[in-house]
Amino acid sequence: MQLDELRVYILSMEMGEKVWNVVAGWNYFAKDTIGKQLVRAIDSVAANLSEGFGRYHFKKTINFGYYSRGSLYETRTWLTKAHNRDLLTGELFRQFMIEIDDIGIKLNNYIISIGKRTKPPNNNK
Repeated sequence: MQLDELRVYILSMEMGEKVWNVVAGWNYFAKDTIGKQLVRAIDSVAANLSEGFGRYHFKKTINFGYYSRGSLYETRTWLTKAHNRDLLTGELFRQFMIEIDDIGIKLNNYIISIGKRTKPPNNNK
């Protein structure tokens, strides 16, 4: 499997572009404070997945999956702050949160699947 075939990676890349396009339309103060943090957080989700994928070592890949999950939670916080400060409409905020939840589920499943590969087979026959 290639990185660009990994569904969680694809979704996080797509969400990064959506967030970028929204933040690009904000005024300077909003971009400089919340916007930069939000874009960095969501971009870090995909970046950590790709870094872990490129390590070719299960345990390191899992660790970068955890970093990616941390960035996903950070993204949730910045989205909430943006919504609370009227930078995101309620509908856009809800849509982003649905996408965050979907990415989170896929990310957890990806981490779990890697963990299963690190365990030795059970040969108690």
